[in-house]
Amino acid sequence: MGYYFAPLHYISGDIIVDGVKISDMKPDDVRRKELGNEIAYIPQAAMNALNPTMKISRFINDVMRAHGSKLTDKEIYDMARERFESVGLPQMVLDKYAAELSGGMKQRTVIAISTILSPKVLIADEPSSALDVSSQKLVIRMLRQMMEKQYIRSMIFITHELPLLYNVTDDIAVMYAGQFVEMGTAKQMVFDPIHPYAKGLMGSIIVPEEGIKTHQLTALKGTPPNLKHPPAGCRFADRCPYAVPTCKAMAPDMKKFDGTREYRCLRSVKKLREIYSNGEQQSTGNSEDELEAVE
Repeated sequence: MGYYFAPLHYISGDIIVDGVKISDMKPDDVRRKELGNEIAYIPQAAMNALNPTMKISRFINDVMRAHGSKLTDKEIYDMARERFESVGLPQMVLDKYAAELSGGMKQRTVIAISTILSPKVLIADEPSSALDVSSQKLVIRMLRQMMEKQYIRSMIFITHELPLLYNVTDDIAVMYAGQFVEMGTAKQMVFDPIHPYAKGLMGSIIVPEEGIKTHQLTALKGTPPNLKHPPAGCRFADRCPYAVPTCKAMAPDMKKFDGTREYRCLRSVKKLREIYSNGEQQSTGNSEDELEAVE
């Protein structure tokens, strides 16, 4: 987000939001000009983000003032009340302290405050974690309502709760060891994953959905690599059941297939689909397999 505190420090890379390189901006400028307006963030453990000494309405007032709002206190309160009620939060929430709210109510309150300025992009980092199933449902419904009402234009939904993805997102990107390994539509990624890690990840879902409930659960051996010293080749090679020696020596790039889909693997999509359809559990490691590894 371009906004960080010690001991965190900038090393390299760029963060570009709608053509603006915010990684070069001063933290206070990022907070005032970009955060909340262009991009908003719901952090993990968001329930702890509320100030316990302030009523919710006062907290919202402070947020608006920090972003240069010229509205009066009454106008801010009325705007917050209207926004809260439109996403299913009663007005009484505004007049309560954080300690007076349930966990699910606090989570939805933080989401409402994070989007009070109608950002173009919302980054939701594990927004449903630490919540019971009923509260998760309310949070997801709230996020959907915000999208429908155009309070937010688009959303990046980060989660380990795979069953939520198919019902929340349009597109899914799977990451492994700090790299994207496959991207596609939600339907493609859930029902037709190509990368071996994405295949294993989707194979670990336990839900009674048609087309998923009959899948055999997948287990991956080993552990992710140490990213202080990433491997020279494919980062998944040590755990991949279909890896050959070339995989450990050559790092694959993202490649397009089937129009807009992308994946990161030295094997061809044709070969991977052939392996999956034949039910192969691991690479044979012979010379023919070695040649097939490089597309």
